[in-house]
Amino acid sequence: MRVFVDLNWFFKKHWRAYASGIAVLAVVSFLSLIPPRVIGEVVDGIADASLTPSALVNAVGLILGIAVVLYILRFLWRLLIFGTSLKLARQIRFDLYRHFTNMPASFYHKRTTGDLMAVSTNDVRAVQATAGEGVLTIVDACLLGGMVVVTMAVSISWQLTFITLLPLPFMALLTSYYGKLLHRRFAGAQAAFSVLNNTVQESIGGMKVTKAFGREQEEVSRFAKTSAHVVEKNMAVARVDALFDPTITIVIGSCYLLAVAVGSLFVADGAMTIGQLTSFFVYLGLLIWPMLAIGMFFNVVERGHASYDRIRAVLNEKSDIVEREQALDLDIQGELDVRIDAFRYSPDGANVLENVHFHLPTGGTLGIVGRTGSGKTTLLSLLQRTIDVTEGDILLDGHSVRAYQLSCIKDAFGLVPQEHFLFSATIAENVAFAKPEASMAEIVAMCKLAQVHEDILRFPAGYDTIVGERGVTLSGGQKQRISIARTLLSDPTLLVLDDALSAVDAKTEEAILQALQTEKRERTIIMTAHRLSAISHASLILVLADGKVSQSGTHAELMQQGGWYKEMYERQQLESAVEQGGNE
Repeated sequence: MRVFVDLNWFFKKHWRAYASGIAVLAVVSFLSLIPPRVIGEVVDGIADASLTPSALVNAVGLILGIAVVLYILRFLWRLLIFGTSLKLARQIRFDLYRHFTNMPASFYHKRTTGDLMAVSTNDVRAVQATAGEGVLTIVDACLLGGMVVVTMAVSISWQLTFITLLPLPFMALLTSYYGKLLHRRFAGAQAAFSVLNNTVQESIGGMKVTKAFGREQEEVSRFAKTSAHVVEKNMAVARVDALFDPTITIVIGSCYLLAVAVGSLFVADGAMTIGQLTSFFVYLGLLIWPMLAIGMFFNVVERGHASYDRIRAVLNEKSDIVEREQALDLDIQGELDVRIDAFRYSPDGANVLENVHFHLPTGGTLGIVGRTGSGKTTLLSLLQRTIDVTEGDILLDGHSVRAYQLSCIKDAFGLVPQEHFLFSATIAENVAFAKPEASMAEIVAMCKLAQVHEDILRFPAGYDTIVGERGVTLSGGQKQRISIARTLLSDPTLLVLDDALSAVDAKTEEAILQALQTEKRERTIIMTAHRLSAISHASLILVLADGKVSQSGTHAELMQQGGWYKEMYERQQLESAVEQGGNE
């Protein structure tokens, strides 16, 4: 029942719809009481030979009329109650999606895609059922059940009613116990489904790798094991679920047994007529649904309770990145002053970055290089404030990044990541993702700047080419350049290229960088690269080693200093010369 308290915010918002639905249900319950009474009178008329044809026609007409009205009213309450429960599902999904978009990268390190998808689908459906079927079952059980019991007791025999309903308390106790068991087991089943969901998502996403290494059978075995675990958890739920119907059936059977045994004695003693006993049995038949509804109520509500706990656990996770009150709403020009004394991902963890200090003027170009794991991507994340500095600060135009509104930082930075993601849409739609209102001329201009325009024109459909899921129909270099065009179209003040030219050849790389340098827009460019030729033009180059700046300066200064940068640059130049010679 606690889930109804948790969902009180929704019921308050839509109380009119629920009140109207409950009112219609009350009318339905009241009208349902009339046919048994009419049937009893007809039976008594037959028994004492007083039933006339006109009375029979009137009785049949009344029952048919009530049936038509009930048909209409049942449509209305379904529309009001079930229709409103759909709004709850929509609201929760909207809240979840908005929460997902506002959470930092650390949230997605802790939560798998499969788990978030399961929460957004299965768990939301279970909560929706609580606001729909749960409300229906408890209201209908109380209204119809209460009206039937009162009618049986007042209009026929309160003694027979009391005796007949003696088994009901046992049913209430058992269904309550089953509900508690169901809550625990359903939570486990939903968690297992999340794991299965994630396994399927990873398997499909990594199918190329699976086939490349010939691991199909191992993946099938892994899926079978995960699937078997889900079946086991759901069977545990099903075993509890299966207890409801037999329990209710036994209780209903016991009620009928008592009604037949005691009711026959009452008729034999003249305490009630055969018509009244017939009406009593019809009323008892009407009680079957309320009894079943009680079992369904505990079933649905406990599922909803477990699912809503999972949903709230996701929604209650707080972002590590908090915007200050009265944060600055300013246009960022692009001047960077970085004073990172230390950064670590966890309080008791080792420093990932240490003593990283540099200044980059507006319109400057920063190159960041170093061995794998040296801290390049972490530094980029700190600059964009997707994570916060542990010790020290980062200044943008003289103000701490913490002082700005998060929207200002997002608008100022444009990121071309290492892993390029394209939507299953046209090339034009992918480029215009950050600026949907962009004209075709603007899209083409950015694609020319990213040196991908000629490639696009070679496709039969040109810019209307569907790229497929994650850009499967494009080469790695084409995906990279379309990603660059997409970012440039958003016109960022600070352009971040996270090893974004690794999949293009040296000639195309040079053309892109030259186009960026000659572009009229004065923007600050920040680049990481494994191919040092990509950052040789930078106004400042940082060489990171184990999270520290081992060298810094321009390309010419670093070549004079010697060390890792000079050795790596000369080696790459030699490899490039050998490769070109081999091609000739």
